[in-house]
Amino acid sequence: MKSFTRLKLLPAIILTVFLTACFTGVEYTPRVSERDVRRENIIVTPEDTFLAHVADEGLADWKPGKRFRITDDKIRLIFGATASPYDSLGGKTLVFTGAKEAPSIVGTSVTDISFVTEPSNGRTYVYRINRPMARVMEQQTLSIPFTIQESLVEEARELMDGQNYYVMTRTWRDDKDNSLNGRQFVPVTIDSVTPGNEVYPIKVSFTDDKGKSARIFLHPGPRGYTPRSFASLFSFSDPRLKYPSISDESWERIINGRVALEMTREECRLALGAPREVDRGVDNAYIREVWLYENGIYLVFEDGILKIYRH
Repeated sequence: MKSFTRLKLLPAIILTVFLTACFTGVEYTPRVSERDVRRENIIVTPEDTFLAHVADEGLADWKPGKRFRITDDKIRLIFGATASPYDSLGGKTLVFTGAKEAPSIVGTSVTDISFVTEPSNGRTYVYRINRPMARVMEQQTLSIPFTIQESLVEEARELMDGQNYYVMTRTWRDDKDNSLNGRQFVPVTIDSVTPGNEVYPIKVSFTDDKGKSARIFLHPGPRGYTPRSFASLFSFSDPRLKYPSISDESWERIINGRVALEMTREECRLALGAPREVDRGVDNAYIREVWLYENGIYLVFEDGILKIYRH
């Protein structure tokens, strides 16, 4: 349920006029990006490098029997004439059987990679790459569309299964993979690491300190490589220790993604994340900022203290 503080009956257009009228002082900066709100030091952390080496293997490292989880039935489209429009492949496992160089219809060299399914349907599927095999072998990693390399998931499982971390996001998924609002900056125990989806190939199931089970999808790699890296989703240490000046009452709000009047900019950023846009103005009395989020959420600060909000 949305809460309106101090402006319960004030339409958005009146709020806009009100804010604009206050920005009549000696200085005005119309809009700044969310990076202006973030205060992240550019320091490589243990979390950044934890899964940095976990990646798809290149063809040179593939051995017959290597397994791939199929994420979408559309995979039959990449197999050309070796697949039937009636093949149902979603949810099955592809098993690599070999690769060879072959001539294309225009005389160039291509690479044909062969698979069978498990459970078997008696067919062999061929994925063609329009490059000579020597060039394909030079690639450090090779991904097959609509699949997840099970070796990648196994590497992540060996590192994460049974470990204790702090979860850094409230965007959780339930046991039926429906989105739900969780808690952030709380301790969790990893219950399992299994294949996810094509975009985020690793699904991490965990239980929090209150016994609630949930899941998070992630992609391995260092921070910056993917928006859902290990470093953006988990921490080895308690994030609370970085903010000793924040009261227990405010920290409880932050954990649950809530704000209240008189919270600071930093406390609000921790609770809701960086805003989509920031309007900033300075007059003779104070500095005023308006943080704009999705879904009509906004925060209004005076000298860095929250004075008005809609959440």
